Amino acid sequence: MARTKDFDENEVLGKAIDVFWHKGYNGTSMQDLVDGLGISRSSLYDTYGDKHTLFIKALESYQNEGSGKVGTIINSTGPAKEIIKKLLEYITGELLGDQAHKGCFMVNAEVEVAPHDPEVSQLVCANDQQVEDAFYQVIKKGQDNGEISNRQDARALARFTFNTVKGIRVTAKSTTDKAVFDDIIRLTMVTFD
Repeated sequence: MARTKDFDENEVLGKAIDVFWHKGYNGTSMQDLVDGLGISRSSLYDTYGDKHTLFIKALESYQNEGSGKVGTIINSTGPAKEIIKKLLEYITGELLGDQAHKGCFMVNAEVEVAPHDPEVSQLVCANDQQVEDAFYQVIKKGQDNGEISNRQDARALARFTFNTVKGIRVTAKSTTDKAVFDDIIRLTMVTFD
C-alpha cells in the first residue's frame, strides 16, 4: 500500500523555487534542498526524482503562476497602451519589491542553465514565446483600432517590448532606483505613438 505524503507538494515546490532562485541551479546542493524544503531526502527523491527534475518542475510552476498574472492584465479591458504600460509596471513593481534582488527566476535559468541544458532551453523558449505573444495580442488589437501606429510591424514591436522586459529583469538585479525603470517604461511607450 502506498504511503500518503505528509506534506503539500505545491508548497514544497514553492520552497524549491525559492532555494533555486537564491542559489542558482549549480549553487544548490541536494542538502540545500532538503534543508530548504523541510522534507527528508528520501521524500524528495520519491516525490520529485533528482535535482534536475525538481528544477524543471520549479520552472514550470513559476511559469504557470506568471502566465496567470500576465494573462489577467492582458485580458483586462481598456486601451491597448494602458494595458501594455500596466504590464510593464507590474513586472517592474514585482522586481523592485524583491529585497534580495534575485531578478527573474526564468531569466536566471536562461542565463545559467539553458545554454547547456536542452530541456531548460525549451522551457525558457516556450515561456518567452508566450510572453511575446501576449504583447503581440495587445499591440495588434491597438493597431487594429487605430490606437497604436502601424508604422512598425506588430510582431516586431512585441519582440522589442519583450526584450525590454528582459532588460528590466536583469537591471533589477543591480538597482532598485524606481526612476531608472520609470524612464525605461516611458521611452518604451513612445514606440507605440
